[in-house]
Amino acid sequence: MDIFSKEFDDAVRAAVKAACEENLRAGIPLFYREAGVDVKEMPDGRKFEIRFIPHVPDECNYEIVREIRSAA
Repeated sequence: MDIFSKEFDDAVRAAVKAACEENLRAGIPLFYREAGVDVKEMPDGRKFEIRFIPHVPDECNYEIVREIRSAA
């Protein structure tokens, strides 16, 4: 498979989506960047804007800025 093909791109997107869904089902939150904002997505569907704190241990290296409400 050509790594520059649409087929490869679609396969990678599907694999990432499946891994994210699997982690959420297992109760593991997701951390990612979306539209320039660092996000923590909880298994129950809630999303929070977070701010990373440099030079602290990984288990406490962020703070919640606000909850991101979905547009209705």
